[in-house]
Amino acid sequence: MKTATDLAQRLGRQAEAVCRYYLSAGHREGRYWLVGDARNTPGRSMFVRLTGPESGKGAAGKWTDAATGEHGDLLDVIRESCGLIDFKDIADEARAFLNMPSPGPKPQPRQGWRHAATGSREAARRLFAMSRPISGTIVEAYLRERGIASLRGTESLRFHPRCYYRPDEHGPTVTWPAMIAAVTDLDGQITGAHRTWLDTRRRDKAPIDTPRRAMGALLGNAVRFGIGDDVVAAGEGIETVLSLRSVLPDMPMLAALSSAHLAAVIFPPTLRRLYIARDNDPAGSWACNALITRARTVGIDAIVLSPQRSDFNDDLRSFGFKALRTGIRMQVAPDEVVRFMSNSA
Repeated sequence: MKTATDLAQRLGRQAEAVCRYYLSAGHREGRYWLVGDARNTPGRSMFVRLTGPESGKGAAGKWTDAATGEHGDLLDVIRESCGLIDFKDIADEARAFLNMPSPGPKPQPRQGWRHAATGSREAARRLFAMSRPISGTIVEAYLRERGIASLRGTESLRFHPRCYYRPDEHGPTVTWPAMIAAVTDLDGQITGAHRTWLDTRRRDKAPIDTPRRAMGALLGNAVRFGIGDDVVAAGEGIETVLSLRSVLPDMPMLAALSSAHLAAVIFPPTLRRLYIARDNDPAGSWACNALITRARTVGIDAIVLSPQRSDFNDDLRSFGFKALRTGIRMQVAPDEVVRFMSNSA
């Protein structure tokens, strides 16, 4: 496919920048970027060529995982690290990274969403519209199982009883109930959707290879809880952000869905202070540092909120609401404790 080859070559010209963005848990050694795997797991078994010709043997951007024998190019890295499956989503993400315009729009049939391309913004909007509020559903049970008791202001989350899941491009399609999250821009327009497939019996994620996947335009956008103004908190995962919001119920928050996308969130024009809910891993540290630099460059005060364990949902489940609230109170500016924490029980 000419489009795929062209995008892979363009990414290869910026191989180190791509690796620093999507494989932030790794590091450079000589002519290679070393990381655990294409899903950005810490380690050293996967190596990406940072220099070389545009195509053929030894091309820049080509990678091999010595532990599994897997190999590919930087489009595969984007697919795996972002949890994407459809080529259109992967290509859109690559073009956004490269600041390339998308191909011209194709004529749309009059039937509207019924013919929306798989993985497109239109398909994401359709999926969200077909879903229903989470009250009384497995989504509510799943979140409460994770210790998240307060679900006020979670209109960006919905429930789909039979959401399609494909393990790969060639595997059979099955259905699982799913939590559907709307990914929106600063104007509140849906640009994508995030799916978490669930197991009704265990009130946990479904027992499938990739129970979380996103679709549509993600870069710069997020799952939002509340309308961002002068103060906003940002984190990676939906459960992490909702755990933080349980003790700061009046603070607008957003979930960027990955460390790479957290580092690239677009700031509201009125933002003066950004709280960064970091994850306790190398990718989380990288995203946090990148976001601090971006925020301070434009005059936004950045304050880091650090969990004791891997993330704030882990803290909530391990230590309970009161302990989490005490820990957060010590990290939030005193005037904003009164402003945003006063209504929490």
